[in-house]
Amino acid sequence: MAMSEQTVTAIKSYQNQAQVLVKNYIIADPFIPYTSILAGLLACKVVYDLTQLISTFYFKAYNGLTKIQRMEWNNRGISTVHAIFITALSLYYVFWSDLFSDQQHTGPITFRSSWLSNFGLGVSVGYFLADLGMIFWLYPSLGGMEYVVHHSLSGIAVAYSMFSGEGQLYTYMVLISEVTTPEINMRWYLDTAGMKRSTTYLVNGVIIFFAWLVS
Repeated sequence: MAMSEQTVTAIKSYQNQAQVLVKNYIIADPFIPYTSILAGLLACKVVYDLTQLISTFYFKAYNGLTKIQRMEWNNRGISTVHAIFITALSLYYVFWSDLFSDQQHTGPITFRSSWLSNFGLGVSVGYFLADLGMIFWLYPSLGGMEYVVHHSLSGIAVAYSMFSGEGQLYTYMVLISEVTTPEINMRWYLDTAGMKRSTTYLVNGVIIFFAWLVS
């Protein structure tokens, strides 16, 4: 049955209101930092729950772990997804994006930024906040003071670059080193699953070595 003209008008009205909300608040320049941080925090929660769900059904070793080990397993799932996301974005901005190109005559490279570059850094800040929260909550099970210092300094540096719009090219250069995080997490997964003597563990170690050299 066809919708009435009044219903169609009402739907279009709601769509227009939603578009205005997104344009004026969610992705408006002044609100992007806060929106992206919240998006990062929400993404961490979603990935944590998905890691727990998938691991319960597809990884036999997971169900035999202690409660703390399962929480660290899930936490490393967040870390891995964040690393893949920020590495891909960093590679794009450092090597392919026109934003920091020498051919752009929009002022010094150190002061260039865009809504997407700010959003990416904001998601990363959200991740650091979420991870710090879990570290403090389970301290020192997920890491000692060295983790607190690392995450605090990293989060502050990334947040400064995002809010000020300064040095974002160099921030993304440093964040390329996150390419090693999935392999480091895989090393922990394999060790926890009792596969430390496997060929996979050895190959993963070699990949970590070369990934560090390149990054």
